[in-house]
Amino acid sequence: MLLDFEQPIAALEGKLLEMQKLADESDVDVSEAVAALQAKIKALKKETYANLTRWQRVQLSRHPERPYTLDYIEGMADKFVELHGDRTVGDDKAMVGGFGEINGHPVMFIGQQKGHNTKQRQFRNFGMPNPEGYRKALRLMKLAEKFNVPVVTLIDTPGAFPGLEAEERGQGEAIARNLKEMFMLKVPVICVIIGEGASGGALGIAIGDRVLMLENTWYSVISPESCSSILWRSWDYKEQAAEALKLTAIDMQKAGLVDGIVKEPLGGAHTAPEQMIETLKYTLLKTLKELEAIAPADRISQRIDKFSAMGVVVE
Repeated sequence: MLLDFEQPIAALEGKLLEMQKLADESDVDVSEAVAALQAKIKALKKETYANLTRWQRVQLSRHPERPYTLDYIEGMADKFVELHGDRTVGDDKAMVGGFGEINGHPVMFIGQQKGHNTKQRQFRNFGMPNPEGYRKALRLMKLAEKFNVPVVTLIDTPGAFPGLEAEERGQGEAIARNLKEMFMLKVPVICVIIGEGASGGALGIAIGDRVLMLENTWYSVISPESCSSILWRSWDYKEQAAEALKLTAIDMQKAGLVDGIVKEPLGGAHTAPEQMIETLKYTLLKTLKELEAIAPADRISQRIDKFSAMGVVVE
């Protein structure tokens, strides 16, 4: 899948393939021209991805070839045992989790899961959890606390499922309870936005000692399309809405709403998934080491203070 702003890069890469094909099929020496074109492509890529608009980063965050939660877990964990069900209603397929090990270090993984094709997306409800998904997440967090295992949440959702049946089963209450309980978890909690971080659907598993964002992700109370439809009664102003929302990782870090940004490979996580997974694995191990050196009571106090300091209150 090629995004609009990637067209000039694709055009040059097409010329490079033609040039290499010509070299293979004839005795013409085009090595200098190939090297020059490769350098031009590299420079254009660096310039393009260094100057992306907010809407373009939203597009990258939704790229269907990006790694999803289970891809990261399978890539990082030596062992992983998925756990199911909220012990009340059922097993929400949009929310996954279970015990795993990173380099022998036990971790409770929790995250929203989308899907790599239409069938998987329908099965996973497009990464939009129902209340039982958030209750399952909380059950796993409490289980991790019982066995003194740190929690890692991977966030990638367009929002909690907005259906009537979800509201009937207590969607708002389930998310609110997660927020309250996550503040008080005695184990280290690391939250990573790996794709879309929309509204309370993302926040429901995003209260942690460290909240990180991948470079080309977004985190906001509302998506650009929904914001545009409310303010302008049309989705045509989504680019302007994205600019106004200031929802990128850089924006979030400047506002003090997240603690760090995890660098992606040039072109986005989907261009080198294995490299992205290794980068995140290294970041998690480093962060876990820092957090485990802090006493549980101090961690909880710092966690509460961090979120309490966010925003401005005017009386």
